[in-house]
Amino acid sequence: MSDSSHYEENHTGPIKNPSQLLGAVFLSFVVPIFLIIGLVYYVTSANKPAAGAVNMERTTAQNIQKIGAVEIRDANREMKTGEAVFQAQCSACHAAGLAGSPKLGDQAAWAARIKTGYTTLLNSALKGKNAMGAQGGGDFDDFEIARAVVYMANAGGAKFAEPAKADAAK
Repeated sequence: MSDSSHYEENHTGPIKNPSQLLGAVFLSFVVPIFLIIGLVYYVTSANKPAAGAVNMERTTAQNIQKIGAVEIRDANREMKTGEAVFQAQCSACHAAGLAGSPKLGDQAAWAARIKTGYTTLLNSALKGKNAMGAQGGGDFDDFEIARAVVYMANAGGAKFAEPAKADAAK
C-alpha cells in the first residue's frame, strides 16, 4: 500500500480531477473537428461562383436596363386635397409621430417648424428630411404635396393660405 500512495503523491500533471479529464477529452475531439471544417471552407471558397454568375440572363437584363423612365399622367385630372394626400401618404408617420415626425395637430411640435416658414416646410416635404423621403415616399404632384403641407401646418397652428395651382394663376 505504501507503494501506491507514494505513486499518487509523486504523480503531477495538468489533469487533477475527473471533470478536468472529461473537459480535455471533449476538447480533444471538438477542436480538431472545427479545424477541419474551417480548412474545408477555406479550400472550397475559391470554387464559389461570382456574384451574378448564376443567372446570367437576368443579371444582364438588369445591367442594361434604362436608367430613367417617363410616366405620362393626365394633366387635367382633379388634384387631391391636402387632407386626402395626408390620409393617403402622410398619416403613416404623422398620425402617430413616428421617427421624430410631428403629430398632426400637435401645436408644440409644429411651432418651431412653422416659424421656418411655408417655403422651408414645402422644400422639406418635396426633397425629404431626416427619415422622411422625398414627398414622404409618395407619388403625388408637387401641388398636392403643397396642399398637404398647408393642411398639416394649419392643423398645428399655422395660418398658411391654400396654395394656388401655377396654371390657375395664368
